[in-house]
Amino acid sequence: MSTSLLYHTCGVRGYSLTKTEFDGAMVLFHVAAQSTTCRCASCGSTDCVRRGSHTRWFHNVPFGRKLTWIIAELPRLECKQCGALRQIDVGFAQPRRGYTKAFAQYVLDLAPHMTIKDIADHLSVSWDTIKEIVKTDLRKHYSRPSLAGVRHLAIDEIAVGHGHRYCTVVLDLDSGRVLFVGPGKGAETLVPFWRRLRRAKARVAAVAIDLSSAYQLAVETHLPQAQIVFDHFHLVKLLNAKLSDLRRQLYRQATDDLHKDVLKGTRWLLLKHPDHLDLKRNERARLEEALKLNESLATAYYLKEDLRQLWNQSCKAKARWFLQSWYLQALASGIRLIQQFARTLLAHAPGILAWYDHPISTGPLEGTNNKIKTMQRQHYGLRDQEFFRLKIYALHRTKYALVG
Repeated sequence: MSTSLLYHTCGVRGYSLTKTEFDGAMVLFHVAAQSTTCRCASCGSTDCVRRGSHTRWFHNVPFGRKLTWIIAELPRLECKQCGALRQIDVGFAQPRRGYTKAFAQYVLDLAPHMTIKDIADHLSVSWDTIKEIVKTDLRKHYSRPSLAGVRHLAIDEIAVGHGHRYCTVVLDLDSGRVLFVGPGKGAETLVPFWRRLRRAKARVAAVAIDLSSAYQLAVETHLPQAQIVFDHFHLVKLLNAKLSDLRRQLYRQATDDLHKDVLKGTRWLLLKHPDHLDLKRNERARLEEALKLNESLATAYYLKEDLRQLWNQSCKAKARWFLQSWYLQALASGIRLIQQFARTLLAHAPGILAWYDHPISTGPLEGTNNKIKTMQRQHYGLRDQEFFRLKIYALHRTKYALVG
């Protein structure tokens, strides 16, 4: 291989190829610094005196199935201008790194398609070396996501490990980018994010959250101009929880085996959307049988299904009328659990109806949370919290396959 080819394929500039060796599965390229490279690393002066040299080995991109190394003879120069005694800048590698820039770029090209372990095995280097390259690139591009022009946000927490460990995630609903990841949950976790948002002078129009009073208070305090939109999926989930509690209560109160047998195993049938019931498994018939035998359960179930229509009204005024009508029906049902939920619903009515002004939800954030969990499983856990946070910031560029 010529000096020119080494430059064009590996980016080694300012060095001459002196020797090429073949050692089993490796190819060794010996290079020596040219006169144009021999400059003071401090001031760039060429008025220097050579004071010995040092040999360094650098991982380089593989050629076919052959691993390659660049072995560079690097002189130490004493500068007559500034008096510094230093080794020359390598040029084709970052300072204090044992691999070339071309090698690092090759790793980054493989990263979207292979796991860190697979890349490390392919290149016969340690897992930590590949992680360091990927982490450095993530830190360069994603350490501080831009908050300029942000209009719609979603805030939620996610469990990140055993022992009730959580992190709070803020998502830009317009671009799909994760804007903030904070350890823990609650309003205190978001303090650094509010600070950055103020500095960015972003004009946030609406924020989608669950029914958390802590998040609600935090948004009202730091974004008084933004409209709070309560996520309708969380509302349906809360009503489903009440329905499950009612079924469990009725099962305990059942006095004969017939009622217990009918109620047993119907929990998921009650929570399923009617269109998703499996006819081949006779799920619709089993559900109808359970509802016929339990009037209160049937009332709660039909109220739950009716509530879905709240977000299908033609305008906000009709939605408000529908919500008030549903509230009165829930109170008239006489079912304590449903009455409790109805009061919660009415107390949060402004944020629920705000969906008609800003039709947003935390649904995209739930999808991001699923990606985070998938990423954790593929990594078998991430001990480096900074690396974990940077990987989350880069999740929006991952569409289908997630790799570690």
